[in-house]
Amino acid sequence: MELNIVLVEPQIPQNTGNIARTCAVTGARLHIIRPMGFEPDDRKLKRAGLDYWHFLDITYYDSIGEFFAENSGEFYFFSTKAQNRYSDVKYPDKCCIIFGREDAGLPEKLLFEHKDSCVRIPMLPTLRSLNLSNSVAIAAYEVLRQWDFPELQNSGELTKYDWSEADRKG
Repeated sequence: MELNIVLVEPQIPQNTGNIARTCAVTGARLHIIRPMGFEPDDRKLKRAGLDYWHFLDITYYDSIGEFFAENSGEFYFFSTKAQNRYSDVKYPDKCCIIFGREDAGLPEKLLFEHKDSCVRIPMLPTLRSLNLSNSVAIAAYEVLRQWDFPELQNSGELTKYDWSEADRKG
């Protein structure tokens, strides 16, 4: 299964670094559409992603048109302006979940042209939006949950104790 996370003109390096880390730990591909509000070698970007950069499958595009010309599949546009909830969608393999810039979101023309593929994360109406990296994490894990978390480790081990001993004591 392949999940594609698309950032359209990201502006804040720390958000993009956090999203890159989410991509690395989930195996999602990251697509970044320029212009960006920072350079890919920004130390804030690298710091947020820590030592996960070498695990990334990342592609840069000079425009949204270039991205669409080079990619196919199902596209889902995340926006506070959308009419549909993100959790009501059944996400197929190789889907792209697309997010706009932190200060403006996705272009309204793009949203209007893809009404049925626009989704939102529910939130209180009196506040503007969630942080971009939080929105990407929510969306990515919903897709992965629907796919039963393919190839991801679904259980962990303690460092100082053995879980099987807790079963015998309980």
